[in-house]
Amino acid sequence: MTDFVLYNAPQSTCSQRVRFVLNAKGVDFEEHKLDLFAGDQLKPDYLKINPNGVVPTLVHRGRPINDSAVIVEYLDEILPEPERFVPEDAVERAQMRALMRFIDEVPTPAIRVPSYNIAFLRHFRSMTEEEFVALAESKPLRKEFLLKMGRTGFPKEEMDASLDRLRRGISRMDAAIIQSGGPWMMGGTLTLADIAIMPVIVRMNDIRLDEMWQGKPAISRWLEAISAHSAFSKTYYFGSLLTEKYPALKQELAR
Repeated sequence: MTDFVLYNAPQSTCSQRVRFVLNAKGVDFEEHKLDLFAGDQLKPDYLKINPNGVVPTLVHRGRPINDSAVIVEYLDEILPEPERFVPEDAVERAQMRALMRFIDEVPTPAIRVPSYNIAFLRHFRSMTEEEFVALAESKPLRKEFLLKMGRTGFPKEEMDASLDRLRRGISRMDAAIIQSGGPWMMGGTLTLADIAIMPVIVRMNDIRLDEMWQGKPAISRWLEAISAHSAFSKTYYFGSLLTEKYPALKQELAR
């Protein structure tokens, strides 16, 4: 048995952060892929290690650690080799954490709205209203989110607000890269801030929202650089992208 056990889902953006760090550190880990639409994350055994009923959860030598932002910083602390993702300088660490806080409050929740409307809504349309409400009520952390969405999707005003938050995220990221001199948000070294925003940018690129960084070449160069990292292809194995999970979606988005 390995020291590290990861409970996650292939398409989960928060899971993708943790997979990237584990792969970059060269860690052998046991991966459990949960089917979120089958309710694997709400089963009693899983709720014992993550009472929020979400992914990911990392179990390290029998002790569970929750929340992707917490997990990636924990991994960088206990596994400083072969690549460190947290700056040595205290001020730079604070700046990195401030970026991560912004990422977790603005673009990360915002990407869920188009993701659900474009891809995940198909899982709920066949439910009765009673079944859907019961499902939403069972979600410790996502109840309000699902109830707002309903079985017909988020309304236009909610979609527009989320797209606006994504644009703000892109602008903040672009400004950080330019101010630091790039190629990363903090300058010449890849940090957890880049890893935090990575799944949002990859998802936007996958579902054809990449027009948001037209005229911002620093973002395109950043995406090329992180895609070339040795951990990227291991993190984004087949089925991790929405257009791989739902083949018809790629055709729909191309119209």
